[in-house]
Amino acid sequence: MYPPPSGPGYQGYPPPPPPRLRPVRGLAVFAIAALVCDSAIGLIAAGIDLWYAGLVDRIAADVTAVPESEINTGDLVYGLSGILEFAVYVLVIVAFLVWLFRVRANAEILSPGGHRRGKPWVFFGWLVPIIAFWFPKQIVDDIWYASARAGHAAAPPSKGLIDAWWAAWLVASLVSNLAGRILFSADDLDTIAAAARFDVVSIALLVVAAVLAIGVIRKITDAQEQQRNPDLTPGVPTGYPAY
Repeated sequence: MYPPPSGPGYQGYPPPPPPRLRPVRGLAVFAIAALVCDSAIGLIAAGIDLWYAGLVDRIAADVTAVPESEINTGDLVYGLSGILEFAVYVLVIVAFLVWLFRVRANAEILSPGGHRRGKPWVFFGWLVPIIAFWFPKQIVDDIWYASARAGHAAAPPSKGLIDAWWAAWLVASLVSNLAGRILFSADDLDTIAAAARFDVVSIALLVVAAVLAIGVIRKITDAQEQQRNPDLTPGVPTGYPAY
């Protein structure tokens, strides 16, 4: 039998248990549902964009041939679709950031020294100009590495899906920003119609980025849930909404 531990400073207490990973599945489902809703609203808005562009073309060709009631309806529907798009987009931002904060907290437990950016950058990294082009990507990369490699000495896991999502997000954001600038600076009907059609391109790119974001959320969530529940069988459906 080994002698009991002793020595200067020993108080006879066992070491505290390691922190437990917090569940992330519910937040992942919320974020995915928000992305699906945002994509659906975006596709509807794209149809409205094309309809409104056609209406503006008719007005430009002959304003007297278009009833005033139709013009007012077009302006109202087009404006409301933009407001709805913005409201749902804000919901997506909140849902994604809440999920991101949770998986980052878990990743710090799995790999305390494996993160290049401090926790405040999980939020501010998206807002600060210039560094917003790479800080969020580094944060997600580090979360993925910590989640997928915990307890393993294997080579760094593939992050091709994360790379594809980030590239799609950057392109979609730049095109969306350009479409907005064209619309708000438009001073003639032809430019307004062109801006509405260009917005369809930005919506299509945002939908692609949303689909890839869903894949990233599922990938990281599954890895962390596997760490929380090692008995989970990989590949078994885990309660995500259909999309």
